[in-house]
Amino acid sequence: MLLIKGGEIHDGIKEKGFVADILVEEGKIKRIAKSIKAPAGARVVDAKGLFIYPGFIDAHSHLGMDGYGIGYEGADYNEINDIVSPQLRAIDGFKPMQPTLKSAALAGVTTVNTGPGSANVLGGTFIAVKTVGHRVDDMIVKRETAMKCAFGENPKRVYRDKTDSSRMTTASKLREMLFKAQEYMKKKETAGDDLSKQPAFDMKLEAMLPILRGELALKAHAHATEDIFTAIRIAREFDVKITLEHVTEGHLIAEDLAKEDIPLAVGPSLTHATKFELRNKTFATPGVLAKAGCQVSIITDAPVIPQEYLALCAALAVKSGMAPFQALQAITINPARHCGIEDKVGSLEAGKDADILLFEEDPFLVASHPVKVFVLGEEVTE
Repeated sequence: MLLIKGGEIHDGIKEKGFVADILVEEGKIKRIAKSIKAPAGARVVDAKGLFIYPGFIDAHSHLGMDGYGIGYEGADYNEINDIVSPQLRAIDGFKPMQPTLKSAALAGVTTVNTGPGSANVLGGTFIAVKTVGHRVDDMIVKRETAMKCAFGENPKRVYRDKTDSSRMTTASKLREMLFKAQEYMKKKETAGDDLSKQPAFDMKLEAMLPILRGELALKAHAHATEDIFTAIRIAREFDVKITLEHVTEGHLIAEDLAKEDIPLAVGPSLTHATKFELRNKTFATPGVLAKAGCQVSIITDAPVIPQEYLALCAALAVKSGMAPFQALQAITINPARHCGIEDKVGSLEAGKDADILLFEEDPFLVASHPVKVFVLGEEVTE
């Protein structure tokens, strides 16, 4: 049992902070109140003069999928032999022992949505995990959060000499899989329990069924305006859910995106513009989109930006015009909603996971480092 007393709480839901105590029991926030008497045997942390925040969340990362310090041969975030690979699952490539996870946790990033990269038209499913643990099965927040798909330069570059050299080809390959999956699903439904009439098992098409049923969203890598609109167009054609990832040129079409009401994961912005589609990159994008009424998450795309710099990216967005409270929500409750895990994480509320950060200074003004990090009520130490 843990009792954190007297800190200024910024819960991710209310815009203004308030001073109160937080009681934690069995890894969950049990109660938040003005004054809580310490139960027998509880650890008491004096947080007077400190700022308290929910654990930070990255809605789009490849943390644990890469090979830190050993190059691409140690990475597992792209299958480069098959441009369409929806059957792949991040849980089977995640490396809990990578040192990057500890760095992320100590910096206050307690949950990440991680998975395959953007080389493929369809790359597989993402997973939401805690950044603390040694076995992925015990770190899971949600086993499958979305199906990665990609538009723009990456599929063209990786498969240019094999099977894809234009945006039209990328879009056609995604449509082809969705059409095939629709047909496969109809055959399965028509056959019912009659195994003799069931279509031949197809693992790729099976992986697409949760998309068609509305159980999973397509997680669409799209930087440029034309790719953003193509992703939306295809989602509307097949009546499937979608989130937009990167949205580098989103500030150019903010009013359109606000009308679409699609969750947006914006970034990585703390990098050089290495591709043509990144030429309009700016830290102003999250603030412009949030002001227009969009649900915005700020992302690192780790390891593109090291995971521990998520709060720094939010602070730089504030410097570029984003409201501080919107920046806080962009790395807490909004990414939780983006991933469908807002019932567990993303804010400091009774019943949620006790992922709690203590700061000496406002991290969105100075990008400071937390003095204490708790994940499920347990302190993370070096």
